[in-house]
Amino acid sequence: MANMITDALACARYNLRARDAALLETVTGLNLPSIIGETRDGVAMLGSDEWLALLTEGTKLPMGEGQPVSIVDVSDRSVGIIVEGLHAIDILSAGCPLDLARWPVGRASRTIFELVEVVIIREADTRFRVEVWRSFAPWLREALKTASNALTA
Repeated sequence: MANMITDALACARYNLRARDAALLETVTGLNLPSIIGETRDGVAMLGSDEWLALLTEGTKLPMGEGQPVSIVDVSDRSVGIIVEGLHAIDILSAGCPLDLARWPVGRASRTIFELVEVVIIREADTRFRVEVWRSFAPWLREALKTASNALTA
């Protein structure tokens, strides 16, 4: 399998914050993971009170008005980049300090690639999704391609 770096399909992205996960589940109707780093049904738990939801394009979540929750549509802020192939881990490890080889499928974390903040989700043994702010995406695509080319040279 050749290494591939492609854009992820468009989706609805929401940053979710709440001290009370059960209330956030009630407000959004989502089944939230309860362990930091876990993903479930397109939702990744990034911190003790923070989740990133990657949902079908066009999905609209209630904003939780009047509730002690924060539900922010960040669909226009970020884009997803797919890194897949036998050397996907090596490509990402060229700029990421985490030991991605030890990650089980479904693991997610906010981290950095060189100096750019990203969220990495392991979708399969040889497939990762990298969420990055749109303004950094062109640079990140090139950095990932450069890493990939160095591995196959």
